[in-house]
Amino acid sequence: MSLTDLKRHKIKPKAKKVSVDDFIEDANNYAHGKPSRLGGGSVAKSRTGLNKKSTRLYRHATFTLTEASISQLDSIARKTGIAKSKLLRIFIRDFHSLSDKAQAEMIARDQASETQ
Repeated sequence: MSLTDLKRHKIKPKAKKVSVDDFIEDANNYAHGKPSRLGGGSVAKSRTGLNKKSTRLYRHATFTLTEASISQLDSIARKTGIAKSKLLRIFIRDFHSLSDKAQAEMIARDQASETQ
């Protein structure tokens, strides 16, 4: 053991728990050069942390999208400032809330546009 092992080390503060959506949105802010929303201001204090209950809400999923879909999703995310994963959850929820007839019509329109 050397003398450096006896040196007093600073105790690091525990990292604040952050929800997945907040983390993604803050990463988008960072990518766009905007200040962090989780840096300890009043916004961060009002947010819920990542706990056992909130981690059960989300599961990792892999999807295959066309380049056009990816481009459209990127554009919507930039315009709204909403994370792409959150946008997909919104779109799925809205589609799911449609009647069976409305869903079938939307699917038929999409299939018709793919054949053109």
